[in-house]
Amino acid sequence: MRHEALIQAEELERRLGDAGVRIFDCRFDLARPEDGRRRYLDEHLPGAVHADLNRDLSAPTSPASGRHPLPPATEFEARLRSWGVNCDSLVVAYDDGNAMYAARLWWMLHWLGHERVQVLDGGMRRWMQLGLPLDDALPVPAPGNFVAHPRPGMVVDAARVLEVSRDPSSLVLDARAPERYRGEVEPIDAVAGHVPGARNHPFTLSIGADGRFLPAAELRATFSERLEGVPAERTVAMCGSGVTACHLLLAMEHAGLGGGRLYAGSWSEWSRDPTRPVARGPEP
Repeated sequence: MRHEALIQAEELERRLGDAGVRIFDCRFDLARPEDGRRRYLDEHLPGAVHADLNRDLSAPTSPASGRHPLPPATEFEARLRSWGVNCDSLVVAYDDGNAMYAARLWWMLHWLGHERVQVLDGGMRRWMQLGLPLDDALPVPAPGNFVAHPRPGMVVDAARVLEVSRDPSSLVLDARAPERYRGEVEPIDAVAGHVPGARNHPFTLSIGADGRFLPAAELRATFSERLEGVPAERTVAMCGSGVTACHLLLAMEHAGLGGGRLYAGSWSEWSRDPTRPVARGPEP
């Protein structure tokens, strides 16, 4: 059974203290990697556990990997148990506001076969705007009984991305900013550009000025126009390192267009191999 991808702050407040709910603070800053943890220690939603992008939601990098490779399923299963996640838990993830990092945890739970996971719409920003409770206590959860049921088909590798990019019945969607997609700037990775044939759909297009997701119907219309008849399940999302691509997949799920796959290595992995083709400039 599929669950709504998003949860509103008012509903989550009513469920604070519910033993069946596990809340995760995914705040992070790429430029200051320790900043998310520091802010979590200052204050967070009551009962929330901190999930760090680098330490918890990624594996160590290698010379061939992207910047945020997925951890082994068995390793992440053990981590979820240590965080008190049970097979029937409702997991709620949040970050500062636009769900850039919370979406990574949302996707990883689905990757391990757990459907009961939602992202707090508007995140910490809206929670604070509403004056809802905050805490600085560090929870010590009892070990959970979570069992992973991995779905390897949700992830594709570079070879498959190349095939999809050349297949008119499939589509690669690149969630990076337009100037990075076009190769005009590249502030992080060594090579600028994009996968030939990939289309650009910045993840920020799914978010309103208040940091909340646009209405599902509006997103569905936007994505349907972008896909140009390609079924959602034949899409592959990518970005710089496999993080905001999860946000793209979350937005599509919210729009009722689920089934897309993730290129977890994304541009940071693709660009490390000089034999892989690189395109620059706008879409043809």
